[in-house]
Amino acid sequence: MKKPGYYSSGEFARMAHITLRTVRYYDQCNLLKPSFVTESGARFYTDQDFARLQQILLLKFLGFSLEDIREMITSDSDYQFMLNSLTLQLKLIQDRIEQLQLVEQSIQNTSRAIQEEHSIDWNQMLNLIHLTGMEKSLKNQYQDASNISARIRLHSLYSKNTQGWFPWIFKNCPLSPGMEVLEIGCGNGSLWTSSLSQIPGSIHITLSDISEGMLRDARRSIGPDDSRFSFQAFDCHSIPYKKNQFDLVIANHVLFYCDPIEQVCKELARVLKPGGRLMCSTYGQKHMMEISRLVHEFDDRIVLSAHKLYERFGRENGSQILSPFFSSVTWLSYEDSLLVPEPEPLISYILSCHGNQRQYILDSYSEFRSFVKKKTARGFSITKDAGIFLCSL
Repeated sequence: MKKPGYYSSGEFARMAHITLRTVRYYDQCNLLKPSFVTESGARFYTDQDFARLQQILLLKFLGFSLEDIREMITSDSDYQFMLNSLTLQLKLIQDRIEQLQLVEQSIQNTSRAIQEEHSIDWNQMLNLIHLTGMEKSLKNQYQDASNISARIRLHSLYSKNTQGWFPWIFKNCPLSPGMEVLEIGCGNGSLWTSSLSQIPGSIHITLSDISEGMLRDARRSIGPDDSRFSFQAFDCHSIPYKKNQFDLVIANHVLFYCDPIEQVCKELARVLKPGGRLMCSTYGQKHMMEISRLVHEFDDRIVLSAHKLYERFGRENGSQILSPFFSSVTWLSYEDSLLVPEPEPLISYILSCHGNQRQYILDSYSEFRSFVKKKTARGFSITKDAGIFLCSL
């Protein structure tokens, strides 16, 4: 008997304007499993399944393989999660539109050169080849944005400290008119978007990131017409600015990804003016430790990160790393913790982490969700051990 709120395979296929064969194929390759299967083998789907199918069809339309798509989405039934996913897909569409516009321009320029000069501009052709091979880059950018969104959401929903991480960071880097500010690894610009009205008008802030995709997100969030901001893609191991240029440099959860870290510290000190300040955030060895224990209890093969980033640059050793380059180094803790009462945002966070968790969780998603649901039934407490080093020359 059909359950209320469930659609048969045929109804589900007709709703999406796809064939029943396609629905069955997505089931076979573990991309879209039915929410309910009867003893006789009849398969039924829900509105949440339809939302997942929407993601699959859109990403397939954008040119991603089914294997790529499987890595990019989850079976989460939380509506806020689906809203976040739609927002990220919109950004992906915007990125693809920009890419196709560049391809169009490149084709037009190449055609014009052939017609007018009876020759081929090989630089234009190479540029065209590069532009038409950007699917992998767009996939990585989508996943990066999705991961950032999942991490921010968990903290914004369940942090005991109601001020919020980014407003706290902003408060501790007091800005004044006329300042030159550089942020390395700006991501999607979240540090600034929540405090735009508090930024002085006569100030210049350079947002940088190694990822062009992240810079596009930051530019869209802030707005392309805000004259206070400029955007520059570069590797912070070699900062393309002259000595003594900035009053303040911000590195929010960046330095532990750098190798060698000392080279980046040297560059940060070089571009700061005399009396300038560096603000760099990191975390300590107790940060979010309960999450690692949780996934390890579910499957002891899961390792959320092969590298413990706090061991590279963290609360415990950061001062020792920074001291050779700065005369004053002070640690300031962000007092906070999490109490998570539901599974979906926690699962999204776990899937966003660096590690091998997708290999073991996605094939057992229903079991993992049930496991996390039990753990969060009475509230799941998570330690936060994060803060900033305030440094001056």
